[in-house]
Amino acid sequence: MEAYLDNSATTRCYEEVKDIVVRTMMEDYGNPSAMHLKGVQAENYVKEAAKEIAKTLKVQEKDIYFTSGGTESDNWALIGAALANQRKGKHVITTVYEHAAVSAPAAWLEEQGFEVTRLPVDEKGSLSLNELQEAVREDTILVSAMYVNNELGAVLPIEEMGRLIKEKNPETLFHVDAIQAYGKYRIFPKKMKIDLLSASSHKIHGPKGAGFLYVGDKVKIQPLILGGGQQKGMRSGTDNVPGIAGMGAAARIIYERLEENTAHMQELKEYFAGELYKLEEVEINGPDPSAGAPHILNVSFLGVRSEVLLHALEEKGIYVSAGSACSSHKRTGSASMRAIGLSPQRKESAIRFSFSEFTSKEELDYTLEVLRELLPLLRRYARK
Repeated sequence: MEAYLDNSATTRCYEEVKDIVVRTMMEDYGNPSAMHLKGVQAENYVKEAAKEIAKTLKVQEKDIYFTSGGTESDNWALIGAALANQRKGKHVITTVYEHAAVSAPAAWLEEQGFEVTRLPVDEKGSLSLNELQEAVREDTILVSAMYVNNELGAVLPIEEMGRLIKEKNPETLFHVDAIQAYGKYRIFPKKMKIDLLSASSHKIHGPKGAGFLYVGDKVKIQPLILGGGQQKGMRSGTDNVPGIAGMGAAARIIYERLEENTAHMQELKEYFAGELYKLEEVEINGPDPSAGAPHILNVSFLGVRSEVLLHALEEKGIYVSAGSACSSHKRTGSASMRAIGLSPQRKESAIRFSFSEFTSKEELDYTLEVLRELLPLLRRYARK
């Protein structure tokens, strides 16, 4: 049996997404900037994707800009907004446990002379709203925070954060990294005071290599990719029509059955956590299983290094993560684990399980069966 439990890293495409990707590669393969019929056909796919995505957010189609994925969207939001608004101030706020797609551009901004405040989180991954409110100043031009932490599943109170930021300084822009939240929550930027929002196609059963950035009305942002002037001059380069069309289809499908899917994942997560608690020397990290995002569960199996357990599970056809897939080849350690103050023993034995609508209870039961078999053997070997 195979159990794919790494859906925060990437998801399997919907059948309909696969079909539209193939069609735009093999039949309607024109360049959307071309003026002939093939070009118009391709452009229609891009327009339809913008329409579907805008509908899920209750925003205007013109405010959706297509990118190569979540990393580009995050980089553009931070660097583009900071550079465009630096005459108003050079203070940026973020959190200590952001994904590298946010933390790296924030560090780059510091090198350019911006001041960056990184707000702490508690042992559950929660942020203090009072500390956020106190951190916002007259010269704060941007706050950037992730809706759902990609390793722990901690969920930030985005709507309350947006309200507090705007009450303190209406000029401060609010960027939300929604890469792990889009397709799991109903997100309405205008209601939630979100000025910029990043999302990624392959987290919602769309193709890899596509994402979008929502840019609110009147938000000043500088383009980072210059060239042919596509997307109103804001993001040059030939549109990735297969990726964009596939992402638009995935967005429509996932939001049509959102509540059903999230309830399914939450039920699986709580069941799995309950069974894991019955095993010896197991600790769940971050928010309680009944809280947090429905699709992410971070667990420490004390006495077994995460890489060892990951590969032992892989040999049994079970696929999990020892952290963020984007950073899995780095040895710097997890910012999320450090942020919540985990002990070295819990950090080095942490595994992330992440679910999707395709995850079955049978997969989880198989994983539990394998864990019951493997853990005593691996611990015995590790302690020799």
